[in-house]
Amino acid sequence: MRFGTDGVRGRAFSEISVELARSLARAVGAALGTQHAVIGGDSRESTPQLLNAVADGLSSVGIDVVNLGVVPTPVVAAEAADRGSIGVVVSASHNPYHDNGIKVFGPGGVKLADAQEREIEALWNDHTESHAVVGHVHIEPTDVVVHRHIQRIHAALEGRSLDGVHIVIDAANGAASGFAGDAFAALGAQVTLIHADPNGRNINERCGATDTASLSETVRAVAANLGLALDGDADRLIAVDDQGNVVNGDRILALLAQDLKTRGRLNNDVVVTTVMANLGFRLAMRAAGITVIETPVGDRYVLEALSSGGYSIGGEQSGHIIVPEFATTGDGLLTGALLVDIVRRQGRPLSVMSDAVMTELPQVLINVEVAPGRAVVDNHLRDSIDVLQKRLGDRGRILVRPSGTEPFIRVMVEAPSVEEAHEVATAVAELVAAEMAAPEPNRVEE
Repeated sequence: MRFGTDGVRGRAFSEISVELARSLARAVGAALGTQHAVIGGDSRESTPQLLNAVADGLSSVGIDVVNLGVVPTPVVAAEAADRGSIGVVVSASHNPYHDNGIKVFGPGGVKLADAQEREIEALWNDHTESHAVVGHVHIEPTDVVVHRHIQRIHAALEGRSLDGVHIVIDAANGAASGFAGDAFAALGAQVTLIHADPNGRNINERCGATDTASLSETVRAVAANLGLALDGDADRLIAVDDQGNVVNGDRILALLAQDLKTRGRLNNDVVVTTVMANLGFRLAMRAAGITVIETPVGDRYVLEALSSGGYSIGGEQSGHIIVPEFATTGDGLLTGALLVDIVRRQGRPLSVMSDAVMTELPQVLINVEVAPGRAVVDNHLRDSIDVLQKRLGDRGRILVRPSGTEPFIRVMVEAPSVEEAHEVATAVAELVAAEMAAPEPNRVEE
């Protein structure tokens, strides 16, 4: 296996075996050359065994390990940043319970660069025990760690309260189930908590950031001001407004960026996002006088751009939002607190604010399976696609990119109407399939 867009992920105990976790952790320790590590994981039934294997692997190369237990990914990253250590998280994020994965943060709690991942991969299968000294493994009380993270979230609001706001929080039966409600209640909010009873197998099951139906129903039923949906490891956030409508990562990022600009706190008037951000987001930012810097898909590329330019905020449509002043990675609870803070300060319903911040263009996504070794789109095909792009002009956008994890070319088209987006996306997918000797295109999402 190799690193994907966000760590290593697969079926627990087969693709992600105990020995794989141990050997990967050993390679991480050897490649990053550190003396200390913090580790944690989500609420899957496979996590405890894999987390112990990670601790074994790290300690076998002389690293002292602090095991935080079941905690969100951003908690591990924050603890690594505070301690100047590396961080390792056992989680498959939004995947079903039967999957698991391993995410790695370099020294200081930052995502790894491509070169670091390649170095770790090169050492992965080397089982040579090169350290005579074995590191210690320390179990840190989870409640102490959680309390520190709640304090970090409070600090980001600069003393402001969320008093008077009624929030529904969907914890996805994941890593934040035990303290998500307490974190917002401590800020003064009225909290209704759902999907916060993990049993090892119900993480992300018809709940969380990938399925907001029950959150929308609850927001309407209890007449809440808004809802916040986390994913399994709580590094993402999708919101639901007071009418029960979904507010995705593009809209959340637009709201946060515009608020920072209004308060004179958006460095260089720049926001960072990925190529998957809706064209409506780009148009809204242009109208607001905000420059958009675009990166490949993956929150680590967003973070790299933020760091290199000293910018204030960036994120993804999927709900990974990074605010470098307060965190080194996406943090769903922090993002939620910042969003609720805007709603309270502006005194307007989230539904009104979300509708006003941007107009989302219809988007059609098609996966085209390609023949082995044909994952690169050549110039001849690009020329044909450009003809279709000229037809759309400034009214729409075509994005064609290889998948980082599967033998697919991903085709995304945005246009003023669903019908036109369908038509253009189908035409592009057929061009790709014909040129790359692949089966018929398979539409997977619209």
